[in-house]
Amino acid sequence: MDAIRFREANIDDNTIIARHFFQLWRDNGVAEASIHSDWREITLVFIEQARQTLAYKAFIAEINSEIVASVSCQLFAGLYPHILAQQQRKYGYIWGVYVEEAYRQQGIAKRLTQMAIAYLQSLSCTSVILHASPAGKPLYSNLGFRESNEMRLDLISPS
Repeated sequence: MDAIRFREANIDDNTIIARHFFQLWRDNGVAEASIHSDWREITLVFIEQARQTLAYKAFIAEINSEIVASVSCQLFAGLYPHILAQQQRKYGYIWGVYVEEAYRQQGIAKRLTQMAIAYLQSLSCTSVILHASPAGKPLYSNLGFRESNEMRLDLISPS
């Protein structure tokens, strides 16, 4: 197998990161009809805003100059007012961990996630949050993530 090159993503990589994010949902059983048709634009705007206000950064894996995997991370914007000091609670968030199917089970997602964690540590984050797919849970557990006390009540049934 050819060598895998890991690097920080640049603005020119945003479109592939958006495509990976779309494909992540599709691979997890979300019907294309349930995804906005302008998913690419929505994701690109989100990335640009997060880059400006939430220290967004992404990392990619390339094989033969082709991007085969990506991960995004940023400061967690929160769901309620931030009244705790940052030394107490400054969360980072990892999202969009995606490896194209032909390249899975080779340690790529692990390495990309480690890069995202290192970046969030450099921002003095106190914790890192991510939402794992069932397939991703073993990887994240292996990296030291633990299940949290998030509770969820579904108000609509999946179709």
